[in-house]
Amino acid sequence: MKVSGKQQKIIKPIYVTMPSLAPLEEYSGLLQKVWESGILTHNGPLVQKFERELCSALKLNNIVAVTNGTIALQMAIKALRLKGEIITTPFTWIATISSIIWEGCIPVFADINPETLNIDPNKIEEKITKKTSAIIPVHVFGNPCNVPEIEEIAKQNNLKIIYDAAHAVGSNVKGKSILEFGDISATSFHATKLLNTAEGGGIVTNDVELHAKLKRIRFFGHNDNKEVIEDGFNGKMTEVHAALGLANLKYFKSVLQDRKEKYLYYRENLEKLGSYYFQKSEFGEQNYSYFPVIFEREKDLLKKETILNRKNIFPRRYFYPSVNVYRKILKPSNLPISEDISKRIMCLPLYFNLSYEEIDLIIELMK
Repeated sequence: MKVSGKQQKIIKPIYVTMPSLAPLEEYSGLLQKVWESGILTHNGPLVQKFERELCSALKLNNIVAVTNGTIALQMAIKALRLKGEIITTPFTWIATISSIIWEGCIPVFADINPETLNIDPNKIEEKITKKTSAIIPVHVFGNPCNVPEIEEIAKQNNLKIIYDAAHAVGSNVKGKSILEFGDISATSFHATKLLNTAEGGGIVTNDVELHAKLKRIRFFGHNDNKEVIEDGFNGKMTEVHAALGLANLKYFKSVLQDRKEKYLYYRENLEKLGSYYFQKSEFGEQNYSYFPVIFEREKDLLKKETILNRKNIFPRRYFYPSVNVYRKILKPSNLPISEDISKRIMCLPLYFNLSYEEIDLIIELMK
């Protein structure tokens, strides 16, 4: 589609993402209840309601709402009492690695599949040692991992699985939420996610005892009688954040559908150019939370990034760099595929309030 002169004059900043927000008056109505009750935290009524309604919407057995996605990962590691080495992907946000380190474990990297961008199951087994206790795969950009192969590897080697599902609320495998898999799945409700509570996270497990333990860890190890029966910390979600989550949850299906339509529109138009390739989905339906574009060369990416920035459009090099190169916190390791992809990948703007006029401008500038 040719971009008109009027379209080319768009000057307001276009960022890689913007939060999807319910009407302010609906959020204010929920906050009124918080003010009336005087309950701001400590597993309040809105936190409990958010957990119930989210389970209903995603067809989950349970979820523990927490402060953020990083805390969710730390709580998962603590609940499973993991020690030693944890195999994970280098193509992720640093929070995945920070959570492992903060809980006293050692991250060990297995390289990624260059098409799905997820951890390559064929690279996992060669990293397993006597010190390995678990695998933490990441559903990158909401694209489900090769769950069957990963879970078979874990079973054969008696390893736990925590899925980092920070991007993956709304992603499914054969109609089943991706959060249902593994010993535990940890997700994020950060402002940039499809469903947000401004800051927040969630933990899902199908193990009843593990679910109860996670709720105790969230509140300093207290049981229902207020007795401290295990080591925990403060991972509680507040009523203010839960209220935003409840308001936004009402519109989640619309946000999900809108994201899919815009993702496919981008892809249909950019595939014609033959200059880029795109993340491949093989093991389930992703939630289209981001629109990553992979360039043939890093210098091509940098050129397009400059062109877009000059028009007040700000895509993001995400994930960049590959986390294994953070030498100040990690031992040197060579992950050639992740390091290569991270230099050539960029996420284009994609969010609910992004107009098709703006998308057309971006497409035109990518030609």
